[in-house]
Amino acid sequence: MSRKLFIAGNWKMNSSAASSVEVAGGMAAQLGSVDAVDLAICPPFVYIPGVVEAFKGSNIGVGAQNMYFEDNGAFTGEISGQMLKDIGCRYVILGHSERRHVLGETDQLINTKIKKALSDGLEIMFCVGELLEERKADQTTAVVTRQVTEGLKDISRDAMSSITIAYEPVWAIGTGETATPEQAQEVHAMTRGLIGELYDSELAQAVRIQYGGSVKPGNAAELLGCPDVDGALVGGASLTVEDFAGIVNSVL
Repeated sequence: MSRKLFIAGNWKMNSSAASSVEVAGGMAAQLGSVDAVDLAICPPFVYIPGVVEAFKGSNIGVGAQNMYFEDNGAFTGEISGQMLKDIGCRYVILGHSERRHVLGETDQLINTKIKKALSDGLEIMFCVGELLEERKADQTTAVVTRQVTEGLKDISRDAMSSITIAYEPVWAIGTGETATPEQAQEVHAMTRGLIGELYDSELAQAVRIQYGGSVKPGNAAELLGCPDVDGALVGGASLTVEDFAGIVNSVL
């Protein structure tokens, strides 16, 4: 089955009000008419409205990097899915390794957030991936299997059409290290097989699985050319128009 590639940028805690609009405007000018590949950018919460405005009339979607699992209330510092929808977000990243390993989010919490994001009508980039010590201990399959199984607990087959899985080996995020195409393909194929076990083979072939971890213009074509790699969740290289466009253009 041919799956449409999905390339998204995660700006993390970077940019400014001015630079976010400038970069988004440049992306809209260079990539706004692209329809062969789905595109999205996930800026920091406070810059989302400016980026939404910059992308108006383009094919580039906007997402958030996280959300809370309540609609409103006494949850100081949190942002709800309804708030994200209200300001123009289509996507949300959940389960990113920095949320897991820096801020202590558990598989169970991520599962709760996924359920809420689905009920709010958001499309999800659901991140999984192993630490360096886990890879060295040959625990990659066990870790990713646990994260996928627990993260998707009680998620219906129909709801999976709104979820993209993003495999991000933690040891390759922001380190300059990149999983080889063979390593990425192996984990993506394993993950697709797991989806087949949890649901069925038809859904397994339809679900999109992105790769994330030091994706750059120079390695994007080879990584995205793997049969089970359906796109990329890009970090640092999504902060400039030149690099993000280079990644996108490498597969057009």
